[in-house]
Amino acid sequence: MAPVVGSDDGTQYHKDFTLSITKALGDQLAKALEGLDRAPLAEENLARLKEKPGVYQLYLNDKFVYVGKADKSLPARLRNHLRKISGRRNISLEEMAFSCLYVAEDFSALAPEQLLITHHKGQGDIPWNNNGFGNKDPGRQRDSTVLKRNHFDVLFPIDLDRPVEGLQAGETTLHTLLEAIKTGLPYNFRYGKAAEFKTRRVHVPADGMTADEVFRLISAEIPTKWQVTALMGYVIMYDDSPSEYKSAWRYYRNGQPIGAVPEAEPAGDVEGDPSDLGE
Repeated sequence: MAPVVGSDDGTQYHKDFTLSITKALGDQLAKALEGLDRAPLAEENLARLKEKPGVYQLYLNDKFVYVGKADKSLPARLRNHLRKISGRRNISLEEMAFSCLYVAEDFSALAPEQLLITHHKGQGDIPWNNNGFGNKDPGRQRDSTVLKRNHFDVLFPIDLDRPVEGLQAGETTLHTLLEAIKTGLPYNFRYGKAAEFKTRRVHVPADGMTADEVFRLISAEIPTKWQVTALMGYVIMYDDSPSEYKSAWRYYRNGQPIGAVPEAEPAGDVEGDPSDLGE
């Protein structure tokens, strides 16, 4: 890498010297990752990783789509991605692969993922670093946001036909059932609280109910003013029925699903992304 030199007045006996240490680090990281093999994003491969911080790259059908970091544990961070992708439509874990580098904890302070992002953005790589893939729950104030057409949640919406992990048949309270659903789904389920949920008894008819089935069940048990809303990337439940959300594609009211057509804005970088590149 040649240093940048030059003088303001054209003379040759004094010049500025600039050496981009951060660019050099980014280039070295990118080269080291490029030289690695790729492994399927599967638990048996994650189990072989060390519990150390580092940077990683994700590939979809051999296309490089995302770079991220783990401040504490690479396998834990990659498991989060594995779980998230497992709950989406239009994509499967069989299409995903990864490679990673361990980095020292003091080196993590230099934001190595940002060095890699800077390196690759100019080459048109890492589309998922600009489309909301790394974002966590945006919060109640963003539930009505219209997503861009290239947003991860628009390209790969949540799968309501996925069974709720760990859900068992039997009698329970609505409060306990809501907590079980939140734990058992690979995408976020955010809901309002009410004192009556702790005493309301609910019968879960079978093990392995899908998200769609259990949301129908819940919507029949909650008060009429409540509704369950499936947005593109997560599900919410609040006492705002029959309010409508611009990114909703299904509502559950009084035990019945109601289809909807979500709006979408033209493709572009997602505001605030990347917001969640570490644990």
